[in-house]
Amino acid sequence: MANRLASATSPYLLQHAQNPVDWREWGPEAFEEARRREIPVLLSVGYAACHWCHVMAHESFEDETTAAYMNEHFVNIKVDREERPDVDAVYMAATTAMTGSGGWPMTVVLDHDGNPFFAGTYFPDMPRHGQPAFTQVLQALSEAWTQRRSEIGAVADNVRQHLANISGAAGSGGDWQVDVDAAVEKLAGEFDPMAGGFGGAPKFPPSMVLEFLRRVAGSLGADSRVSHMLSRSVAAMAGGGIYDQIGGGFARYAVDRGWVVPHFEKMLYDNAQLIGLYARLGTELGDRVARESADWMIRELGTAEGGFASAVDADSEGVEGKFYVWTPAELVEVLGADDGAWAAEVFEVTEAGTFEEGASTLQLRHRPDDVERLESVKARLLAAREERVRPARDDKVVAAWNGLAISGLVDAGLLLGEPRYIDEAVAAAELLWRVHVRDARLLRVSRDGVAGAHAGVLEDYGCVASGFLSLTQATGDATWLDRATSLLDTALTHFRAEDGGFYDTADDAEVLVTRPRDASDNASPGGTSAMVHALVTAHALTGEGRYRTAAEEALGATSTLMTKAPRFAGWSLAAAATMKDGPLEIAVVGPPGPDRDALEDAARRRPGAVVVVADEARDDIPLLSSRTPVDGRAAAYVCRGFVCERPVTSADDVAATHT
Repeated sequence: MANRLASATSPYLLQHAQNPVDWREWGPEAFEEARRREIPVLLSVGYAACHWCHVMAHESFEDETTAAYMNEHFVNIKVDREERPDVDAVYMAATTAMTGSGGWPMTVVLDHDGNPFFAGTYFPDMPRHGQPAFTQVLQALSEAWTQRRSEIGAVADNVRQHLANISGAAGSGGDWQVDVDAAVEKLAGEFDPMAGGFGGAPKFPPSMVLEFLRRVAGSLGADSRVSHMLSRSVAAMAGGGIYDQIGGGFARYAVDRGWVVPHFEKMLYDNAQLIGLYARLGTELGDRVARESADWMIRELGTAEGGFASAVDADSEGVEGKFYVWTPAELVEVLGADDGAWAAEVFEVTEAGTFEEGASTLQLRHRPDDVERLESVKARLLAAREERVRPARDDKVVAAWNGLAISGLVDAGLLLGEPRYIDEAVAAAELLWRVHVRDARLLRVSRDGVAGAHAGVLEDYGCVASGFLSLTQATGDATWLDRATSLLDTALTHFRAEDGGFYDTADDAEVLVTRPRDASDNASPGGTSAMVHALVTAHALTGEGRYRTAAEEALGATSTLMTKAPRFAGWSLAAAATMKDGPLEIAVVGPPGPDRDALEDAARRRPGAVVVVADEARDDIPLLSSRTPVDGRAAAYVCRGFVCERPVTSADDVAATHT
């Protein structure tokens, strides 16, 4: 029998619609019911592609006895963190403060006002690895609620005050012109010189930090560490098991230091960023990985409405990674003895295995000379894999992540000469504008072309505006500039903080225990850094000084983070590096043809440059205003920091400009 989640739009909530737990969606009715029955609220937060969420659901939420206890002693709320990042952010901060770490599934117990007094992540069904059973935790919490309410109240008060202090500290302003050399020094100290990336296991793709390094690689003189950290990391990730060697696309993270064994779920936000990063490298490796991953994203995550789904699950047939791993015998079965043995050597598939049960992830540390044979093997393995039971797909469309996908596809389309990627980006943007935007306000998610009820948060505005601005540059269509600036103006009105920074929720959003405010980046850009990039680009295209001022003030609020923890401020650092003397603003104007194409290509390969192209001067995009061809020839107008050089007609001159 279905519970109250049966009418939800979130695929994650629908996964729990048949649980015997009487789940409710987040809302005031749940807290009113808890107050009426004089019992606490149990909040469970996860997402559809989360492996351990599935495990806890199977062990506990599908168990009749456990569910009966939960229903009697708690009002139970289930939240999709991707649908309600505001709720997730508040209670993840509490979980981290109370336990020292966080993650999903997240389990938090609240009083009737939403104040947390207990937090944890995954709990097993039986005592295991030093952890109590979930039922033991529930019984202890119920006993404490009935017998030691004053203690619970004191804990809740302390946590609430801590959350308020965190929100206040997030706005500590400073000089936005961060010491880039100091940030590089800090990153170098955390860099893994053997395996690439930063820190140890688990290891996540540091997309935004790598883009920062790419942008400063040519400006730090003889500091070869920058280019080494960048090149070693992108090669290690692309050659490891975290990258799908036959299908394209990156898994969410590697469980080991060497990128060999991934946590197999594939997220839109990771791949959207990595497609753009690899395309911007301008290398053979970068072009190949960007193309393979863009094709994967379109093929596997594209929706019928033109957008992109959130994720592909890690599990199939209830087993993590089963869809992706191979044994030597399976390779021989698909490829024959000769090619099977060759593929096992090329992809490092061994009898012992690198994963579980003698299976191996596919790695490609060194591409063989026989590329034709490699491509034939990959194609046959991919075709055979298509016969396997596929992992489930979380098909909700998240505004922010689709904004990232638009930007990534635009970069890949422009730099790889693939117009179809631009077409896909336009289709996704049209969906966002048509379905997710109401009176210049964004809605967070949609599914099957129908928008959900949840309001967009700051990252939605920043990432979607950035995507629209990318399309402005790619297509020359001023409609996207108008749409982007309308979203930015809304964000400046409703999300701005008193100190010039930003809150993550709007001033008229649902009131939570605290108003979330986090300047750091996670696996995707934080709201503040996403807004900074969009504001800087909007200023370059329009000349509107208020956008630049807002960007500088917001970046100043992250100055401490950029200096002390650059790994968690990569996107802000990339913005700061570009803003220091720029960004480059380049208008390429002239008749279509090889000469203009050469100027455009040189312009678009300048790190952080804002580039627009047109046949002649135009006023609907101010950067193109009064820009005309030179003696009938295509010309590039290169400006930086309110200073412009004379127009140039040579691609070499565009590449060499130091304005």
